[in-house]
Amino acid sequence: MFIVYEALACLAYGVLGMVLMALGYLLVDLLTPGKLHALIWTDKNPNATLVLAANTLGVALVVAMAVYTSTGPLAEGLLLTGVYGVIGLLLMGLSFIVIDLLTPGRLGAVVTHADLQPAAWINASAHIAVALVVAAAIS
Repeated sequence: MFIVYEALACLAYGVLGMVLMALGYLLVDLLTPGKLHALIWTDKNPNATLVLAANTLGVALVVAMAVYTSTGPLAEGLLLTGVYGVIGLLLMGLSFIVIDLLTPGRLGAVVTHADLQPAAWINASAHIAVALVVAAAIS
């Protein structure tokens, strides 16, 4: 029965991780002008792709650390993972806004630009950096 419990726990954490990644997708879509789906899959926009990929990886880092450090009951681990994931997403969104305020031009416009822009790398690295800080805080 232990393997069944562990398999169900794995499934539960996996589903929660995918829900948090979907929320990350919605967050990036909200912060960028236009439809993120069209920017990435239709327009093949490298900037939107980079920022979304960094956001997804950042969420995965936070979720992985939360799962790794979970030692209590499954329900408690899932709750903490969800809370930490939402905190990570909020801080990644805040980093987008702060970078936008501190730099010239509009970051949303840069992210939708057809050619790869240096500002997209800054934004993407901020997502990963914030995620690493949140992941470290969890441990």
